This record gives sequence, C-alpha cells and structure tokens, in this order.
Amino acid sequence: MHLALFIIFGLLCLGGALNLLLQRHPINSALSLIVVMSSLAVLYLLLGAEFLALAQIIVYSGAIMVLFVFVIMLLNAGEEEQTHGSRAAYLAGIPGVLALFAVLAATFLTLRTSLGEVRLGGFLATTADLGRVLFHNLLLPFEVTSILILVAILGAVVLAGKER
Repeated sequence: MHLALFIIFGLLCLGGALNLLLQRHPINSALSLIVVMSSLAVLYLLLGAEFLALAQIIVYSGAIMVLFVFVIMLLNAGEEEQTHGSRAAYLAGIPGVLALFAVLAATFLTLRTSLGEVRLGGFLATTADLGRVLFHNLLLPFEVTSILILVAILGAVVLAGKER
C-alpha cells in the first residue's frame, strides 16, 4: 500500500511541478506549487517523518505560499483572464480525486498499528530533539534564510515601484 501511495503522490508532485513551469499566469503557478508542497508532505509522512510533513504543510504550503501570492498581487503581474476551467481537468480531476480518496480510505481502514516511529542511527528522535538541533546547531542558516527571503521581497517591491 505504501508503494501505491508513493507512486500516486510522486506522480502528483511531478505533475504539479510540470504544471508550475507550463502555466502562463503566476497565480496558477503558485497554486501548482502548493500541490507540489502538499504532495511532498505526504511523501514525508510515508517515510515516517510526521513532524517534517506537518512543518511542510504549515510553513511552506501555508506561510510561504501566502507570501508568494501577496508579492505576486503586489507586483500586479498582469491582467488575469477569467476562465471557466478546462473540460479535461474536470474529466480527469474528479475520477482522480475519487481514486485517491478510495486509496487513502482503504489504507487508513486496514491500518492496525501506529504509523511508526522515526529512528535516526538507532535513537528515537523526538520533536524536542529535532527542535534543539534546528534552533541550536542550525540557527544561523535558519536566520540567514529568513533574511534572504525578506531582502528578495524588498527588492521586488523596489523594482515594482520604479516602473510607476
């Protein structure tokens, strides 16, 4: 069952990444990136890394994507065309969602044990251990990344302001 879920969400991740690259509108690309990040979270969950899966959903699919959409709207990247969706998306999407729901329901209904525990080098890794490593040993890269994202947003705002 894990292999089937891995293949489904791996293909969903690849499809979302291709859709991200092929879209003409930045908002649609941002929505495709949310699909990619959510699929990666499920893949983390299949690996037994529940904390990373939830962090992927909360941080990347939530906060970072809201930030991206805000910057896209702030830059006014062009007029959006009002579309009613494609017929192919409805024909493939609805059965795809139903099949995905059926696989997930079968997985959870037949699951008799817990989802597992994460072992790193023979040690059981807890959330406190992971937080200690992330905010003690890796604090500098964590903060540098947040500063780089802030500088990139400020640069985008300055460049958008010069055109007006």
